[in-house]
Amino acid sequence: MPDMTLTTFDWVPDLPRGYVRDLRVRWALEEAGLPYRVTSIPFAPSIPFRKLDTVQRAQQPYAQVPWLTDGGQTIFETGAILLYLGERSAALMPHESSRRQDVITWLFAALNSVEAASLPWSIFHFSGDTEQTPGRQHLDAFLRARVAYTEQCLAGHDWLADTFSIADILMADVLRLVHRLGGLADAPACRAYIARATDRPAFAKAHADQMAHFVAADRRLQCQPDPQKGKAE
Repeated sequence: MPDMTLTTFDWVPDLPRGYVRDLRVRWALEEAGLPYRVTSIPFAPSIPFRKLDTVQRAQQPYAQVPWLTDGGQTIFETGAILLYLGERSAALMPHESSRRQDVITWLFAALNSVEAASLPWSIFHFSGDTEQTPGRQHLDAFLRARVAYTEQCLAGHDWLADTFSIADILMADVLRLVHRLGGLADAPACRAYIARATDRPAFAKAHADQMAHFVAADRRLQCQPDPQKGKAE
């Protein structure tokens, strides 16, 4: 049995499927060829944090997914998980010191410079809030600036740190959502970068596995008896 266990939700609605962040970890594990298994916890966003299972909170203090268990070690937050895996595979991060540092720098840039701008922007999109308040306009401008900087960095380069790495897994996944919501219309280098990244077999496998995981949950839910039906009869 594989030592590494990836924990994600047992089910999510259609909208986030293909974008739930366990995809980043699945992708890295597939790129590295590291064996792992997947387990899940109930998707229950309406449950107050204080009522969540204490074991779950011990693994992930913010009650989110994913987390990775490797023997007796538990790692949460996708950036930390990818860095942990990068230390274990040259396919994810080179061993040579300066190149390794380049990967780590870009890994944090994807989180702190790009996703920090894209996350609040995407929340507005998913909420259906289209009111152009000054705050909303500021978020739009903030993301446009970060995309423009990233576009300049990617122009003429296949990958962020010379060869494909965990930094590209994270940056490509962050940009995928921006692209889905129409935020890369003026960023051809970013769009080409996403296409290169998602054309990799490891991404295809990770994406297909995540989608299959949630489809299997749909089937299980359909097979469950309706508790209201018996009461009505």
